[in-house]
Amino acid sequence: MAVLTDRFGRQFPYLRLSLLDACNFHCGYCLPNGYRARDEQTQWLNREEISRLLQSFAKVGLQKLRLTGGEPSLRHDLTDIIADAAKIPGIKTIAMTSNGVLLDQKIKQWHAAGLNAINISVDSLLREHFHAITGHDRLNTIMAGVEKAIALPALSVKLNAVLLRHLNDEQLPLWLEFIRTRNISVRFIELMQTGDNLDYFKNHHLAANTLQQQLTAMGWQLQTRAFEAGPALEYKHSDYLGSIGIIAPYSKDFCVGCNRLRVTATGDLRLCLFGEFGINLRPLLQSDSQQAELIARIQTQLGLKASGHELQLGKTGIIPHLAAIGG
Repeated sequence: MAVLTDRFGRQFPYLRLSLLDACNFHCGYCLPNGYRARDEQTQWLNREEISRLLQSFAKVGLQKLRLTGGEPSLRHDLTDIIADAAKIPGIKTIAMTSNGVLLDQKIKQWHAAGLNAINISVDSLLREHFHAITGHDRLNTIMAGVEKAIALPALSVKLNAVLLRHLNDEQLPLWLEFIRTRNISVRFIELMQTGDNLDYFKNHHLAANTLQQQLTAMGWQLQTRAFEAGPALEYKHSDYLGSIGIIAPYSKDFCVGCNRLRVTATGDLRLCLFGEFGINLRPLLQSDSQQAELIARIQTQLGLKASGHELQLGKTGIIPHLAAIGG
């Protein structure tokens, strides 16, 4: 099997597919004023187009798929999309990132369809802080869903928390107590600047290495990164059943181990979250007979992938906010 490889020798077994750019939360770092459709005529990829896309990526080494948004649970055909992906040979992991509002109602259904990993965005374990960050007082409902997810067999459960100065950066002890007896990973994500959040970024950015230093001082050990894993640096401690992950996009050499590509909800291939352009794949998703041409286009465009982003220079590319491409 030909595996997608760029000119720097990096291989790409991991695809992040946005199912829609709409979201029902209005988090301060992403959509503080809520979702606003940019073009009422724009249609998200349909189920058949998604299936053809995934089958083509599987032909060139796709092992891990992550369904993102916006908020993917807003898609009424989400369970069918998961089931379709589960039938494609080669795809070992079907993951999803969600705000968790429908988790309590839907997780068993998604799991039965083939979902075997889920990340739930929980920026604070304190109800008032969670409300202040996300604009929604839904923490109790979401955490009930988290507990239900943890109880399911063969389902990897992770919580995502954006690290925010003055909003949740003093809450590490709460998180550590939470994972002491739960087999769950908490991922702290360094706040990233996007086209729309400069003022918020200036007020709330906290370098991820601050947290890394804290963990190291407390005896947490950095783990070896798996081939198909995401960008998180994973830490474990013998006194805790759970683990801590840190995603530090501003760190040196963050892009050296890049192993993922992105496709937007309307079918644009993005070589980097903060890239300057997208490549429209949708015209090649209309027939099964187009698969060879689609794969050729993906392979050709991969030759344009840069060695790394320029976030540290304030260059955020064409992404207006994280909901536009799934983070």
